[in-house]
Amino acid sequence: MNSNRTISRPGEEFATLAGGCFWCLEAVYDQINGVQSVESGYTGGADDTPTYEAVCEGHTGHAEAVRVTFDPAQISYRELLEIFFVIHDPTTLNRQGNDVGTQYRSAIFYHSPTQRQTAEAVVAAFQQEKIYPDPIVTQIAPAMTWYEAEAYHQEYFARNPLQGYCQFVVGPKVAKFRKQFVARLKA
Repeated sequence: MNSNRTISRPGEEFATLAGGCFWCLEAVYDQINGVQSVESGYTGGADDTPTYEAVCEGHTGHAEAVRVTFDPAQISYRELLEIFFVIHDPTTLNRQGNDVGTQYRSAIFYHSPTQRQTAEAVVAAFQQEKIYPDPIVTQIAPAMTWYEAEAYHQEYFARNPLQGYCQFVVGPKVAKFRKQFVARLKA
């Protein structure tokens, strides 16, 4: 479903991020104070009717991504990006763990010139601080048409915590986030 609402309402902004499997990102961002909603979906490709199967095959050019709607008075875009760089590996080109292909790339899809500048500044800071031993390969690109993923992908971790992938891949990322960003958790 094309859900290309690009104009935020008062008190909200969008952050569109790709960092491998969208289930991992959604599970983390759902827990952050100031985040109003998180949708799993597809962006960054050329096909105007992406499906999970087509995206997974790597033929559409889309990345699995999340669109985070947040209140900038409660959490800044910069803070969302700092969390993003901790919960995935931004140094592996088109790969997160065993997930391989451009659909699993690390990418920030900015919605304004200010978001672009912030993304570039965060990447530069992480590079300068040598947080990772390898260079950051995260793509920074303008936000493109957003396609919400199929309903069964939404809130996947919350609905399927005992599923194998959730236990061994998503769960550890959520635990890492909860440990490192305890002050950012929703009450």
